[in-house]
Amino acid sequence: MAAPRFGLLGTGYWAGRTHAAAIAAHPDAELAGVWGRDPAKAAAVAERHGSRAFADLDALLDAVDAVSVAVPPDVQAELAVRAARAGRHLLLDKPLALSLDGARRVTDAAAASGVASLVFFTARFFPDVAAWLDGVRRAGDWHGGHGAWLAALDQPSSPYRDSAWRRAHGGLWDVGPHALGMVLPALGPVERVTAAGGLRDTVHLALRHRGGGSSTLSLSLTVPPAAATIAFEVYGPAGRSAMPRSGATALAAFGEAIGQLGRAVATGTPHPCDVRFGRDVVAVLDAAQRSLADGGRTATVAG
Repeated sequence: MAAPRFGLLGTGYWAGRTHAAAIAAHPDAELAGVWGRDPAKAAAVAERHGSRAFADLDALLDAVDAVSVAVPPDVQAELAVRAARAGRHLLLDKPLALSLDGARRVTDAAAASGVASLVFFTARFFPDVAAWLDGVRRAGDWHGGHGAWLAALDQPSSPYRDSAWRRAHGGLWDVGPHALGMVLPALGPVERVTAAGGLRDTVHLALRHRGGGSSTLSLSLTVPPAAATIAFEVYGPAGRSAMPRSGATALAAFGEAIGQLGRAVATGTPHPCDVRFGRDVVAVLDAAQRSLADGGRTATVAG
């Protein structure tokens, strides 16, 4: 089977340094074109990675088998629907959308067209973390868990410090999906959420899972650099089990995601991180946002 032809939608730092670089380097993929809202930036990304810039999105969709989308989440939802309706497989970033309605529209479009999909939750594609999570799921009988995804976006060296959507929506919507990408498969679907705000964008979540388990998460983009961390562990009758600290890179993880999407296309088997899982994550974020707006009152996760 010929290597799938990918069209990259997006021209920012993450699009160029991760999406484009990983696709161009992958032995089983081809970067067939780049499209962006800024044609000059699209041309620069395409030239850097030996590809072609497209000024017209429909022309790019006609030339590819799949799209790799690296734009703000609200823009991503609209582009993903358009690509799915054109019959193109979807390699998307988290969060799937900034609203539950947007996430549902992507899911419905993918289902209607029968395309394969994968939402990139970075740690899920680190081999050591993926192996740990598989072990956690096989063991089962976990009573709960707790985690912290705390970042320091204000560092001068951060490539995301001027990201408008991250500044507007904070840690809940940026690092929250990473946390939930681990919590949901480890402990099961979330039914209810209670959220409390902290300093700046910091938010703390208490999650009630189907079956009675519970978990807590602390999320932020604006902690002091010395406080930045990523940690998650589960506990139960067998004791505690902590997510390993991976030495893998985001670039390598994205390459793994490309390969896994290709296998989903070839076999017709849905990926565990497909758009339906992405929608479920957005449903929890939506409930958390409603809880925050309602003064910390517990919110039910929409079905």
